[in-house]
Amino acid sequence: MRLLHTSDWHLGRTLHREDLLPAQRAFLDHLVATVRAEAVDAVLVAGDVYDRAIPGLGAVDLFDRVLRELAGLGVPVVLIAGNHDSARRLGVAARLIERAGVHLRTDPERCGEPVLLADEHGPVAVYGLPYLEPALVGAGLGAEKVSHAAVLAAAMARVRADLADRPERTRSVVLAHAFVVGGEVSDSERDIAVGGVPSVPASVFDGVDYAALGHLHGCQTISARVRYSGSPLAYSFSEAAQRKSMWLVDLGPGGEVAARRIDCPVPRALACLRGRLDELLEDPELARHEDSWVQAVLTDPGRPDRAMERLRARFPHALQLAFEPEGELGDGLPSYAARTRGRSDTEIALGFVRHVRGSGPGPEEELLLREATEAAGAAALAEGGGR
Repeated sequence: MRLLHTSDWHLGRTLHREDLLPAQRAFLDHLVATVRAEAVDAVLVAGDVYDRAIPGLGAVDLFDRVLRELAGLGVPVVLIAGNHDSARRLGVAARLIERAGVHLRTDPERCGEPVLLADEHGPVAVYGLPYLEPALVGAGLGAEKVSHAAVLAAAMARVRADLADRPERTRSVVLAHAFVVGGEVSDSERDIAVGGVPSVPASVFDGVDYAALGHLHGCQTISARVRYSGSPLAYSFSEAAQRKSMWLVDLGPGGEVAARRIDCPVPRALACLRGRLDELLEDPELARHEDSWVQAVLTDPGRPDRAMERLRARFPHALQLAFEPEGELGDGLPSYAARTRGRSDTEIALGFVRHVRGSGPGPEEELLLREATEAAGAAALAEGGGR
């Protein structure tokens, strides 16, 4: 059986205010063309279909369009909710549209309920595990504790229990949206640390033939049977060097896995430039980046006048400008995302107060900040929009 594994479309996302809907439309056209050209039997979408819980109309139109085209080809689609999606909204009418071959798995209670596909070698059970927020779904899944590893293990226990009752030659595929140990992160992935340590061991997927993962934006192989497809487009300059692709997976009659990468179209290259402004404007070696989306870090001792305006005279698609004067010691971290990665909302808020005032908040202020951030986090989780 031939499967096309993709994830992290983030429909509606921008790149430093640059509209990416045309590029996302081109990717989805490419996906449909690949399904035709490669005789794909099923499409797997491992979460983060949208970039936010309440997507814009343009993003919704793209999603509707690609589902109609795939349904028109008679190719089943199995799709899960990611931490950017609102599982409730994405899953509306899920059981109804299954009749068209579009299988939305957004309800944790359906973890052990597979989509059953078949080829000449027999059945393939495809299980969809949406993003599982420990605080919200741990008790319902019977997890031993409130952690990412525990809830995913509980969901996989349901998968194995269902698989054990199926015919002996049934092959198995799992879609999951999680941070698996060994994966490499980018700046553009939203932290999922709420609910304890966010990473889970790859061994949680032992016993299934293929695990199609989403969440990390770089295409990567954790093991021969556990892979991330990555996002189809670069959503931050930390992804400038990544080769964007999908996995074309052939699942053999005995569960053997053979996978190859299908490159995604590149709307415009990304370039990260560093140096004094005059150097960037005059260096002939940089001519190849004149049509790229550019992030520039200026190292001039003083801030040059009209820096972005002058930069865009040569690099009209420059999107981001930062200043790191020569001789000044920074904190060694490349971005705000890197400085805040792994920190709770409360820690970020307390750090902001210290940065602005030069001293930390007092005991009463700290208590108020903790209460406010915890209440905001609880409200977001209750809304069902994920993290």
